[in-house]
Amino acid sequence: MKFILIPDSFKGTLSSFRICQIMEEQIHKYFPDSTCISVPVADGGEGSVDAFLAATGGKREYLTVKNPYFEDIESFYGLIDQGKTAVIEMASCAGLPLVEDRKNPALTTTYGVGQMILSAAEKGAEKIIVGLGGSATNDGGCGAAAAVGIRFYDGNGTEFIPTGGTTKNIARIDFSGKNKLLDHTEIITMCDIDNPMYGPLGASYVFGPQKGADQETVKELDEGIKNLSQVLSRELGKDISQVPGTGAAGAMGAGMMAFFGSRLKMGIETVLDTVHFDNMIQDADFIFTGEGKLDSQSLRGKAISGIAKRAKKQGKPVIAIVGGCQDPEIEKVYETGVTAVFSINRLPQDFEISRYYSEENLKYTMDNITRLMKTGLKTSGNCRKDQGIL
Repeated sequence: MKFILIPDSFKGTLSSFRICQIMEEQIHKYFPDSTCISVPVADGGEGSVDAFLAATGGKREYLTVKNPYFEDIESFYGLIDQGKTAVIEMASCAGLPLVEDRKNPALTTTYGVGQMILSAAEKGAEKIIVGLGGSATNDGGCGAAAAVGIRFYDGNGTEFIPTGGTTKNIARIDFSGKNKLLDHTEIITMCDIDNPMYGPLGASYVFGPQKGADQETVKELDEGIKNLSQVLSRELGKDISQVPGTGAAGAMGAGMMAFFGSRLKMGIETVLDTVHFDNMIQDADFIFTGEGKLDSQSLRGKAISGIAKRAKKQGKPVIAIVGGCQDPEIEKVYETGVTAVFSINRLPQDFEISRYYSEENLKYTMDNITRLMKTGLKTSGNCRKDQGIL
């Protein structure tokens, strides 16, 4: 038998790598001769590079780039598909953990992300996947743009590299110096949120506080992103401010579109395309997936629904194992192609208690599912023998 294991992480408890390991261990206990293919799901945030490398093979590429405060750090990206595709996680050079107790989105930059994009193109990558998530920035991707040669000028004609607090000073953008290598590189941005650039639901108001912005700073950041949007509209001849996802990662989603000509794409769709999921499951018997919580967000293009929709086209059974679920949402997930849903939690416990038992609860749940599958196959075989079929 062939099993495809493609879970998302259980946030705060189990990584997608560990979930795959546990699933495979339990499957091989009852189906020792089976084939298991593990595809840890990456959402674009921290760990995305390793997830892609684990699923497809490849290598890490190390380089020195700027961190959120323009300080040199060693970072990395992944090269897969014989070096034709690069995978970059924004968090590796512009992430919140890198600023520690210096959180201030008015001062931080995405410059390092641009350095990695340019490095990957110079290495010969024909496609670059950039994962947004966990950023410490609110500069609309201006830092990344500056790193590849795009110039920003204030009202006095002085060139500068905008940060979150100075995007309000942008008066003109010169695209002429952009590195020509990027003209021939396909860039895809993994983005799982639908916030616009600015406004009450935009980058600054929704995500600024978690990056260290107080109420007054949030207002200033939002005004800066609005100004950036207006300058981009004038320079590009189109307004992208309301495109879903442009507010992601401090409006980095907008920057990826405007400065790099990138497409914003749901993370799971990017993963499935990259690992050739449709071909992978053609001869599969079962697909196991899962995530920490099954709710309305799961139905909006997250891992479970994205996997189920594709599997449904080939009539493949999908078993979803989750940390918890909201009952009203379960019926809708079946419509996407999920065959069955199992929650790993055995007792009515608060998450702060149950989280410490996630690994043993997942093992227990997988053990019961595979026991049932093994018994079902035996029963089915005996019935077929009785009917003279076998």
